[in-house]
Amino acid sequence: MSSRAVPSPLFLIGRVFLPFAAGYYLSYLLRTVNAVISPDLTRELGLGAADLGLLTSTYFFAFALAQIPVGIALDRYGPRRVEATLLMVTALGAALFATGDGLPALAGARALIGLGVSACLMASLKGFMLWFERDRLASLTGYVMSSGALGAVTASAPLEAALPFVGWRGAFWAVAGLSAAVAALIFFVMPEKEEAHPHESLQHALRGVREVLSAAVFWRFAGQSAFFTGGFMALQGLWAVPWLMEVDGYSRALAADHLFWLNIGLLAGQLAIGAWALPLAARGVTPLRLMQSGLLATMIVEALIIAGSGPTLVLWCALGVMTAAGAQMYGVLAGLFPLHLAGRVTTSINLMAFVGAFVVQWGLGGLLDGLRADGMGAAGSLRVAFVILLAAQLASFVPLARVGRQRAAG
Repeated sequence: MSSRAVPSPLFLIGRVFLPFAAGYYLSYLLRTVNAVISPDLTRELGLGAADLGLLTSTYFFAFALAQIPVGIALDRYGPRRVEATLLMVTALGAALFATGDGLPALAGARALIGLGVSACLMASLKGFMLWFERDRLASLTGYVMSSGALGAVTASAPLEAALPFVGWRGAFWAVAGLSAAVAALIFFVMPEKEEAHPHESLQHALRGVREVLSAAVFWRFAGQSAFFTGGFMALQGLWAVPWLMEVDGYSRALAADHLFWLNIGLLAGQLAIGAWALPLAARGVTPLRLMQSGLLATMIVEALIIAGSGPTLVLWCALGVMTAAGAQMYGVLAGLFPLHLAGRVTTSINLMAFVGAFVVQWGLGGLLDGLRADGMGAAGSLRVAFVILLAAQLASFVPLARVGRQRAAG
């Protein structure tokens, strides 16, 4: 289709939004699946907490390493080709995980999966910037993030219910086939804007990366990305279930139910942002203000969870709702840079999120092993670890609060 023609809303939804949403659904399902299968992996492989954290966090490590190259590729080759290619890598990684036997093989397959889904959200945001009006970006971000939340929902209670029938290996075989199908959908159905991808040299592309990373405002968002977004991914993807089982004394099935409602809360929050972002902006509640309010509420809910003050199901669901506002970070920050740098901006800040997720997920495992070796019980060591995460989030909120609201909202 010619980029000069004005595409219809149905065209944009069917051939741009929905393929991206399918990819991000897969990305989030694979990001959080280990939270439910972790008891099976621990029992079958004899893993300690640090081993389990390392196995799960290799996804984040590979994802983080891919972000800068992915950003350059998105700006040069476009989201369609980049995401379709990488989702085939996802299919390979899922197949290898399904057949893996031992920590090294599974960790390598998990890293391959992380590489494969590393463009799913960033390709979506780049595509939205190319095809949609800029004032719709906040709503589109909410809606595409809700597809990710739906993937997280699938990886909680529904997966727990399916495991006795298909096992964790069967689940990964299903994901491998689904990944290949979505890759084909994106490649053959999604349109392309050829002139939107300048064929710049690698040196010029790297100068764009330096431009992003040298901007002071970028680093005001970096802490939020690492400890709020990354920290939530570490909890959602692994440590929420051990907390619910060890601290609250729940069975795995009941813990999976809580994880389900955490993800339902995230889904509801993202859908609400998608529906209300434009009306709220018209009333002066900019995406930045929405994000800052959500982060503050997130810390309050986390403090209540740590203190055990309130019904656990409500608190974990509320944590998902409040966390949803943090995703506005991508659009807010991208709005401070030229469009041709959009891929590099979003992947650079996403790099901070996945570095944070890797550090928090593995670091909490190492801290828990250390505290337990010193004689502290499982529940007490988890409380200490969660308090440290909350303190890091509070520290990262301070520079973010100084971002000029009017400038960032524009």
